[in-house]
Amino acid sequence: MANWNDPQPSGWSSAGFGAAAGLAGRGAAYDAGLRRYMLSIYNYMASGVLLSGIVALLFATSGMAEAVFGTPLRWIVALAPLAIILVMNFGINRLSTTTIQGLFWAFSVAMGISLSSIFGAYTGPSIAATFFATAGAFAGLSLYGYTTPRSLSGFGTFLIMGLVGILIASVINLFLQSSGLAWGISFLGVLIFAGLTAYDTQKLKLMYDQVAGTDFAGKMIVLGALELYLDFVNMFLFLLRFMGDRR
Repeated sequence: MANWNDPQPSGWSSAGFGAAAGLAGRGAAYDAGLRRYMLSIYNYMASGVLLSGIVALLFATSGMAEAVFGTPLRWIVALAPLAIILVMNFGINRLSTTTIQGLFWAFSVAMGISLSSIFGAYTGPSIAATFFATAGAFAGLSLYGYTTPRSLSGFGTFLIMGLVGILIASVINLFLQSSGLAWGISFLGVLIFAGLTAYDTQKLKLMYDQVAGTDFAGKMIVLGALELYLDFVNMFLFLLRFMGDRR
């Protein structure tokens, strides 16, 4: 392999030209592979969000949401997505790619049922406006994470700590019922998941080097879509508390 740090002689030999062409070919192949990998992640993520939205709307308009959320079944609905996430993460090495994909679609359906409750709390137009605002912000933040040369790893550590903080604050507020604390949690939630969108995008891009050409690549695509799905939906839910018009 040619050493590109060394000065080239005044006249390149045919062998040197061939080596350069080979490197260019490998670079083009790498870029094409990376694009396919990231587009697959985005396609899975977008399809999952769309599926959840359709399920949520159908579940709400059918009246099933009111029937379920007024019974103890609401706990099953609330905990099912978390259970699927745990199975996917802890079983990633044992489960097949097809099983991981099936679990992702099951998660999207379960999240749709869980999210159907927002149609009873907020007006349809405000939900739609918040969704499109979130989509625009997500696209810009993800593009930044993909293109920036700056490492976001240290920033990600700070964001994870912030996420743990708002989870603890949310549990505490279940007992305090403080509206001020609730608004503060929502504000921080928007900022944290906005930052995680950029951080997770860069992380997934860098992980391509480790999974390219391996059997694990298919699983990583689904898990990457799951991460970005969670960033999107959580940013949407926190933003809805500011932009949503309550019924």
